[in-house]
Amino acid sequence: MEKDRLAAFSDGVIAILITIMVLEMKVPRGDDLHALLTVAPVFLCYMLSFVYVAIYWNNHHHMLYTVKTVNGNILWANMNLLFWLSVIPFTTAWAGENYLAKLPTAVYGVVLLLAAAAYFVLQSVIISSQGRESLLARAIGKDIKGKVSPPLYLAGVCLSFVHPWIADLIYVFVAAMWCVPDRRVERLVK
Repeated sequence: MEKDRLAAFSDGVIAILITIMVLEMKVPRGDDLHALLTVAPVFLCYMLSFVYVAIYWNNHHHMLYTVKTVNGNILWANMNLLFWLSVIPFTTAWAGENYLAKLPTAVYGVVLLLAAAAYFVLQSVIISSQGRESLLARAIGKDIKGKVSPPLYLAGVCLSFVHPWIADLIYVFVAAMWCVPDRRVERLVK
């Protein structure tokens, strides 16, 4: 089975997720700086979530570039990833409307953790399907960021119940870590 339909479907879902997130942001009531500042937490949550979705889209794009064909296991693993990404607009809106509240901050982190786990599962299923010597397997290498992120998310979730702002800093740190360009796939296809 060709990978093009999987890539196109995934791109469409991710585009819709970004659209849903931006539509969840409400226009400030009023025309002054104070009115704008009242929606700042919602905007900051949107901005962080947009960065996360962009990170997943970029990495998903690179991962699918390495794939020759897809099978049913890859399709289902991809749907699992898309499911967890599709929950991000909900958690973004909830965390933004309840900025620095313990449970929304923790749930936001849980969804980030489950999306990371789903990405790892998709990556593993592709490697299992394509072989240990596949382009993706070679590109992944030690995958330090992939190994460090889940414990950081888990720490953020736990710290949400103590100091939600520390959890938010952890979520921002992980996103910043992933924003550093990852050229593993690009180096192998030159």
